[in-house]
Amino acid sequence: MGAGIKHEEKTGYKIGEVASLTNLPAYVLRFWESEFIFLKPKKSQGKHRIYTKTDIETIFEIKRMLYEEGYTIVGLKRFWYRKKRGGKSVQVPKDRVEKAKSELQGILKLLDRQSA
Repeated sequence: MGAGIKHEEKTGYKIGEVASLTNLPAYVLRFWESEFIFLKPKKSQGKHRIYTKTDIETIFEIKRMLYEEGYTIVGLKRFWYRKKRGGKSVQVPKDRVEKAKSELQGILKLLDRQSA
């Protein structure tokens, strides 16, 4: 009977086990728990964190996005917020977009003059 089978049979994992599985220090898991409202492991009667398989999948996703894709913590929060909302993006009125675009083009012209 392999260790992988044993883990698949478990319903909850302690923070040390999750740290080993994810190759992350426990303090990083606790920090992420404080930063990301969507990562909230249950607590046992003894106040120990008990992570579910879904929690562990979320941790792997956070790790991948932060370490491999280069997301910042703020960017990751924004991504998960949008994901929770169903991918609906905020619509900015077209006139505001055009005004911002015009202002940015003016800034670019000023920068070009200064560098010449």
